[in-house]
Amino acid sequence: QVQLVESGGGLVQAGGSLGLSCAASVRMSSINAMGWYRQAPGKQRELVATVTTGGSTNYADSVKGRFTISRDNTKNTVYLQMNSLKPEDTAVYYCNVVGRLTKLSINRDYWGQGTQVTVSS
Repeated sequence: QVQLVESGGGLVQAGGSLGLSCAASVRMSSINAMGWYRQAPGKQRELVATVTTGGSTNYADSVKGRFTISRDNTKNTVYLQMNSLKPEDTAVYYCNVVGRLTKLSINRDYWGQGTQVTVSS
């Protein structure tokens, strides 16, 4: 069974940086897209950034110019570099991967357990 292992969360002061990493526990046959979502207490989960296998990226307006998403297709790994962090960025960040486990499997999405990012003022 596929598991997405996240790392890199923590506590940082406003203006600081953090880097998140997410890797699949097993090799996947194909991956269509990878991304990061976040959810603050009492709020809906929202898109942070996504990247396709071809390298096309998409960012939420609130993080443009500050966050950078990247991926290593051979390692089934996606990264999120977060700079100039603000208290508003405080949330649980979830890794998401859309792809096939085998060539005969259906395309579906997999989610990480989430990692806490806390930005102090």
